[in-house]
Amino acid sequence: MSTPTHVSLPTRVDATTSGDVRYALQVALDSVTDGELVVDASPVVTLDVNGLGVLVTAHRKAKQRGVRLVIRDPQPRVMRILAVTRLHKVLTLDLNHEGAFHVS
Repeated sequence: MSTPTHVSLPTRVDATTSGDVRYALQVALDSVTDGELVVDASPVVTLDVNGLGVLVTAHRKAKQRGVRLVIRDPQPRVMRILAVTRLHKVLTLDLNHEGAFHVS
């Protein structure tokens, strides 16, 4: 298995940043042939329906390609949003890790 590709999310994943985040995730997905795409969510403090849509779309695209998309270290507020929307049961979450770098 290859080394996972890492993407770090900005502090806001909402209507104002969803286009940039979608693009960064797509570029990262295009570079992964197998294994994992690790998305560092630790910086995220604002997540809205647009951001949720971007994460779910990236998850589906990754799954279609045989890539495991992992949301790493979401803040408690983000975890609450994922729980309320039941997306914590759909997305792969990994808590308490470090080391992601930003892909722009």
